[in-house]
Amino acid sequence: MNTMALKLLITAAALMSLVASPTMALDAPKGEVVLTIKGSDLANPNAGETAQFDLPMLEALAGRSGKMETPWTKGEIEFSGPFLRTVLEAAGAKGTTLNVKALNDYVAVVPMEDAATIDTILATRMNGEPMSIRDKGPLFLIYPFDTDSSLYNEKYFSRSVWQIKEIEVTQ
Repeated sequence: MNTMALKLLITAAALMSLVASPTMALDAPKGEVVLTIKGSDLANPNAGETAQFDLPMLEALAGRSGKMETPWTKGEIEFSGPFLRTVLEAAGAKGTTLNVKALNDYVAVVPMEDAATIDTILATRMNGEPMSIRDKGPLFLIYPFDTDSSLYNEKYFSRSVWQIKEIEVTQ
């Protein structure tokens, strides 16, 4: 099997895992809501037709930490948080495109494939500390620049939204 066919197979399998994820109840947040996921086809809403998360809910999900340099920070910084795909699975989100919205209403369009096939995280912590709004928090979409240097370019920089408040999932 050639490399391109293998990549397509892996991508298709990852996307199917997001679409075919089992339905599970999502608890209501107990603290301040830091993320709202919207979409016409959420399987696990917990606030009307949306899925809302507080910081402890997000930090309880599977994720990673990584030390890396970014264009927005000085020196090597450790970011940690849940995988974007794990957050979307918890919400039961299905679709092909993510409209990631910041507190200032900036929106970046991110393909669902980035969540499925790249270890993107919604960073909740920088150097072990919760991120304040002043420090690009409460959530920052981070690509794994530490493990894949090919992601260190304008294409992925433009998708790396900070001060995230909402993700809208569309078809």
